[in-house]
Amino acid sequence: MTGSPDIRACVIGFPITHSRSPQLHTYWLDQYGIDGCYAAESIAPDGLPDFLLSVKQDAAGYCGGNATIPHKEALLALADKADATARILGAANTFWSEHGALHVSNTDTYGFLANLDAAVPQWDRRPADISRKAVVLGAGGAARAIVFGLISRGFTEIVLANRTLSRAEKLVGHFAAAAEQQNCRLLPLTLADAEAALVHTDLLVNATSLGMVGQDELEISLTRLPVSAVVTDIVYTPLQTGLLSAAQGRGNRTVDGLGMLLHQAVPGFERWFGIRPQVTEALHRHMLQDL
Repeated sequence: MTGSPDIRACVIGFPITHSRSPQLHTYWLDQYGIDGCYAAESIAPDGLPDFLLSVKQDAAGYCGGNATIPHKEALLALADKADATARILGAANTFWSEHGALHVSNTDTYGFLANLDAAVPQWDRRPADISRKAVVLGAGGAARAIVFGLISRGFTEIVLANRTLSRAEKLVGHFAAAAEQQNCRLLPLTLADAEAALVHTDLLVNATSLGMVGQDELEISLTRLPVSAVVTDIVYTPLQTGLLSAAQGRGNRTVDGLGMLLHQAVPGFERWFGIRPQVTEALHRHMLQDL
């Protein structure tokens, strides 16, 4: 590819140096031979409105991009049009300009579900008359996207366990109407009470930062968790967290968090560059070089 790229997208955040999105999207651009560019832009919160306005007016040089901390909620508030998932979750992570309007989406739920679908096919399939139970650790933005995905996949019981009970209760309240419509029971607990809730669980999800490099370990006994349960962790540094190692050691199927990062990027890349990219083993290996 020579000259200036025809299509430019970016990831915005503050700070932004930690983002691995440029590495991911540049890999796809090279793989598909697209004359494009994906950059990282450090945008302070008070500069976000002006930056997004410049995107709408085609003055920033970007057709769209991704947003990470701390911009996800503000991005939704500043959008002209938002998809249903972004509105339900109250946050957006993908944006693009179309006919002078700023459109936003949230692909975190898609990324979570697609990662499990790829790693453990049929993970959410059980006879209609048999209940399905999930335990989700954490009550932040990632947990919100995960809970919405599990409700949409027909889970009949979801336990939300957080260090602060009030945050778990708030998340339960956020999805109360959607859960009732789908005949799903939501139960808030403290993280300390999560072990007792593992009985009869089909899926255990760590949606906290515990276990990440530089963070405290996630301390939870899996003794009561059925060996048939799937265990997944949104943390991908390290790729094999303490939770996944413990689960794997007792025979549970496990899914690491890198796949969620890769799959959530697919819809945005397709929107900006016109090709739906594939999440492959080669891509996993490429991304692991920088973890």
